[in-house]
Amino acid sequence: MDASTACTRNHRAGVCYRAFMAVKTVEARLEERWREILSVHARTLCEIDRVLHPHGLGASDFEVLDVLVSATAEGDACEHCRVQDIAARVHLSQSALSRLIGRLERDGLVRRTVCEEDRRGIWVALTQRGRDLHALVLPLQRAALARTLGPAG
Repeated sequence: MDASTACTRNHRAGVCYRAFMAVKTVEARLEERWREILSVHARTLCEIDRVLHPHGLGASDFEVLDVLVSATAEGDACEHCRVQDIAARVHLSQSALSRLIGRLERDGLVRRTVCEEDRRGIWVALTQRGRDLHALVLPLQRAALARTLGPAG
């Protein structure tokens, strides 16, 4: 093999190596960003759980109450949501959401009723106690978000 051929092979190998390393660097940055997102998510949930715990709520409990309050604020004259509509807005499995709603109902924060139009459907509505508790803890949840995510802006 002459010097020119060896040089060409080494050059190609160098180009390939640099391209490989560039891809690895992009992947590493992507993975790092993903890990940062997971870390912020975990810190935020822990902080929300910490401030809500004295009131008998966790972050997921608050999210369900918040969805129900939002539905009422958005002009839903019935002031209730179907379970599948709540599921679309909170990140819980159907079974976990059903257990959570059952717990909120036992605590007197929501009530469930069967949908008259579709007997398979279940309506969930806030009770006055649920509405009052949401109003009490909303500033705590928002302050926890501001501490972990920074001020909105």
